Amino acid sequence: MSAPWQEERRADLVVVGAGAAGLAAALAAAPLRIDLLARRPLGEGVATGLAQGGIAAAVGAGDSPALHLADTLAAAAGLADAAAVRSLVEAAPAAIERLVATGTRFDREADGTLALGREAAHSRRRVLHAEGDATGRELLRALSEAVAARPGVSRCDGATALALAREGDRIAGLLARHADGQLVLHRARAVVLATGGSGALFLHTTNPAEADGGGLWLAARAGALLADLEFVQFHPTALASGADPLPLVTEALRGEGAVLIDECGERFLPAVDPAAELAPRDLVARAIWAHLAAGHRVFLDARAALGERFPGHFPSVFRSCREAGLDPRREPLPVVPAAHYQMGGVATDGHGRSSLPGLWAVGEVASTGVHGANRLASNSLLEAVVFGARAGGDALAASPARPRPAARLLLCGGDDLPADDRAPVPPEVRRRMWEAVGLVRERAGLAEAAERLTGLAGRPGEGRRAAVAALVARAALAREESRGAHFRSDFPQTDPAWAHRTLLEVTFDGGRPEPRFLAPERPAAAGGAR
Repeated sequence: MSAPWQEERRADLVVVGAGAAGLAAALAAAPLRIDLLARRPLGEGVATGLAQGGIAAAVGAGDSPALHLADTLAAAAGLADAAAVRSLVEAAPAAIERLVATGTRFDREADGTLALGREAAHSRRRVLHAEGDATGRELLRALSEAVAARPGVSRCDGATALALAREGDRIAGLLARHADGQLVLHRARAVVLATGGSGALFLHTTNPAEADGGGLWLAARAGALLADLEFVQFHPTALASGADPLPLVTEALRGEGAVLIDECGERFLPAVDPAAELAPRDLVARAIWAHLAAGHRVFLDARAALGERFPGHFPSVFRSCREAGLDPRREPLPVVPAAHYQMGGVATDGHGRSSLPGLWAVGEVASTGVHGANRLASNSLLEAVVFGARAGGDALAASPARPRPAARLLLCGGDDLPADDRAPVPPEVRRRMWEAVGLVRERAGLAEAAERLTGLAGRPGEGRRAAVAALVARAALAREESRGAHFRSDFPQTDPAWAHRTLLEVTFDGGRPEPRFLAPERPAAAGGAR
């Protein structure tokens, strides 16, 4: 049988995804030969470019990594890996120095010091921004320019990864469809997945359409362990403009004093939590959801807090508002919760190693144990650059020097390749995920959604998004408690017996995913020999 690819390329490392995590990995691995695959041209289709809030680091007076650690663990609702969090927050100040040296233009005070903002559940002002609320876009610019200047990096824009390739028990490359339609085998010593999250599986999301869980599907088909898929963070304040995706209204606005009100002009969050607008995201999001379900409308009011200063402080949000015909200087903004961040993913250790030799995962597609059940605001960009850089260096240091002959390669998943890998997520998948696997979940809805999504996943070559969605629904059905971003109306209390992470391995029967939940353990313990 002839190979399904028309071309073969060789590299030391293949990085899939050109957001902050993928770019950081490529930078750390250069100047060796690196193929950097991106589904869209630079800056498009990646969640990094939409990130407004900023990047958290304990670099201000009166702050410390210990305080950053405490805030992260508190937000994570008992499920964060303390060692992983400690390694992240202690690395944060040096990571900021590297980003500045790379050319990232963070906002500064008049005296030249870094300007620091405060966001929900942070006890100190420790969030760095760029251009007010364009931090992700600036980070992409700086990292992309740095990658372009490094020898050995080949960008493959318009390329979609279709299947990982296995050599014995080791991942040794992947098959991708390039922009010209050609199927290309990328052989390499190691693969780093930096494909982003799965927010586009939900009807209402702040994520780009490319955030469809593709990296999870690749890893699952290859047999990698997954973790904590039930934990999906819903951002409390997306602009209710009818757009798809919904424009994000950064949490930093509430950090600067903006308040949430209903159609009567009344604040409702102080009755929910003493921290009100600065409570953890899951509490704020569910409070808004409940207020909407009770027949109210919800608005974010920044008139008193910012007024005429709004455009200068938050230009990206202001531009989105004006495009929707709204003026935040003079009127409150209608907001709704929306799927925003995937806290679970491919189970990895502190260097991004998955359970499969040769496969690393970083950024939103990975589950490092840092975020637990509820991500602390602005820790995601930090995790992307810190763990991305670690993985890029570790992947090559721990990989064989030369790949073996191509004849020994097998595609994970066989010939069941997506028929149309650029098609949008099926509307039924998005609707079922929003209605049954959204902010408030219960057994009957989850069971029905899991069954239907599993059936949709069995469609030959087309069911990969439904397969990922089914796994999320199955994980949410299995966790019979409420914790962090995972809320079950039939199990509304947090149960100490569930104070462990969810690990699962997946087999496929005709494209239908069959998860097997493993005994509780830390994902780091599952990392195989490299």
